[in-house]
Amino acid sequence: MAPPGETHGDLTIRIGKYLFDYVEGRNLGRVTAETGYYTPEDRSTLLSPDIAFRRLDPSAEPASQRWVPMMPDLAVAIKSPSNIMPQIRRKAAIFLQHGTQLVWIVIPESKSVEVCRLDASGNIQSEVIGADGSLSGEQVLPGFNLELAGLFS
Repeated sequence: MAPPGETHGDLTIRIGKYLFDYVEGRNLGRVTAETGYYTPEDRSTLLSPDIAFRRLDPSAEPASQRWVPMMPDLAVAIKSPSNIMPQIRRKAAIFLQHGTQLVWIVIPESKSVEVCRLDASGNIQSEVIGADGSLSGEQVLPGFNLELAGLFS
């Protein structure tokens, strides 16, 4: 698979920085990029979000040198020109069905983000936030807010 382009890399760094600064300043957990996550029940379901956040207990062990044996609380997928939305949405569904609470699908060409989560019945709900909107950390990162106008400028 070919590596992603400059826009993808730029968005990864920007979003990662916003998340890292918020999480680190509050000692909430760990923000990672391009890290493998799987569920202990199904090691064959290995996913690597562009960016992820995972809550940690302050007494948690140091970061693993290997893949993480649980899904992150937040997964961020940044669409590359070689990706198709149905493929990215399938990955979002796998994350959500295995414990991730919130998935952001960043769509650079439309300067928008599709926010995915499970409803109370376990169905996937999504909404698209345009360039004039903002992302919320919802219950995963209470108080986190990212204005998309600054992200896509």
